[in-house]
Amino acid sequence: MRKKVTVRTLLNMKKSGERIAMMTAYDFPTANLLSDAGLHVLLIGDSLGMVVQGHDTTVPVTVDHMVYHTNMVSRGADGPLIVTDLPFMSYHASLEVAMRNAARIMQEGGAHAVKLEGGREMATTVSHLVDAGVPVMAHIGLTPQSVHALGGFALQGKTLESAQRILDDALALEAAGAFAIVLEAVPAQLAALVTQRLTIPTIGIGAGPGCDGQVLVFHDFIGYTSGYIPKHNKRFADLADMIQGAAKAYVEEVTNGTFPEDAQTVRLDADAWDALSLQLKGEPDAAN
Repeated sequence: MRKKVTVRTLLNMKKSGERIAMMTAYDFPTANLLSDAGLHVLLIGDSLGMVVQGHDTTVPVTVDHMVYHTNMVSRGADGPLIVTDLPFMSYHASLEVAMRNAARIMQEGGAHAVKLEGGREMATTVSHLVDAGVPVMAHIGLTPQSVHALGGFALQGKTLESAQRILDDALALEAAGAFAIVLEAVPAQLAALVTQRLTIPTIGIGAGPGCDGQVLVFHDFIGYTSGYIPKHNKRFADLADMIQGAAKAYVEEVTNGTFPEDAQTVRLDADAWDALSLQLKGEPDAAN
């Protein structure tokens, strides 16, 4: 049994300079493997809309989807802090709506905390959730749920004005009670500055090495996708080629009759088979 990672654990890790390793997970076996590997935080990201469901953005993901996947991950994880994204428009309409959806993710899904996107405009929502006992991880910089408003998946904080806005957003979210902040697709110098200014941990994705921790999307990290590879991603394995190679070998063995072999085959013992054959010989022809 691993010692449970909590919000307090992450705060202590920042104080001691220990880096935080975070990864997305969407199902039981993945959660089990990543938990055993020592991940500190598992994020059930609405990125599942793209890497699992096949959408172009995260916008189509619903609260029901997040509850479903969180439930699987929470059963497979033993030790990591489990954080789940509040999906598109699930926390904007009112504080009541935000609370209701956060409650579902924690009560039905088993999450320990929720994550939401947005800067100072989300401070009141963060404060409301935290006051009610819901730990909140914030997310600023490139916020995928706002991809249409941002004009695509582009680097943020490139100008003095936008960099200052990201810093101000981070400080406001910390003041509102967020226990950590994801910084996505921002210049490394800015991410390092934000990290130095905050007392809560920063988790970077495409934000350089100066953050308190890093997060990657599981399918990108393991090479389980084809086509576009984000600049910030490092493939630690190439599972796509392995799966395709194995599938081609399977097709070949099935079509040429070499699978299954004796090792994959169960047979009746000789006496039972002889008895069955004898019994069948004595039965009338079914066609008559």
